[in-house]
Amino acid sequence: MKGSAVNRLMLSGIVCRPPIRKQSPSGASHCQFMLQHRSQQQEAGCQRQAWCHMPVIVSGPQAKTAVANHLTVGSHVQVQGFLSNSQGTRGLNRLVLHAESVQLTYSGEEFNGTLFPSP
Repeated sequence: MKGSAVNRLMLSGIVCRPPIRKQSPSGASHCQFMLQHRSQQQEAGCQRQAWCHMPVIVSGPQAKTAVANHLTVGSHVQVQGFLSNSQGTRGLNRLVLHAESVQLTYSGEEFNGTLFPSP
């Protein structure tokens, strides 16, 4: 592939399903949750509603931090990371946001800082 490949996403929203915390057979910790995003965006000079449900996974030591342990349904978060394809148990492909930075927020104000800073 020529040139640099960019894969960065920042998305804010609300945790809409209870986070699932597990440990892989290799011992790595994971925290998975579903993020519901809703916003108004400008497109071709018009306002439009944008929304999505995005699966998010936090892996490694970051999955055990205090903020990760406080994620619950209804938590407002801002997530930064990269997208990757994941194949579900039924063989369906979906995009997953692999979080490198998560901020727990309420009403747009930072709460309890950053889960782990982005580089």
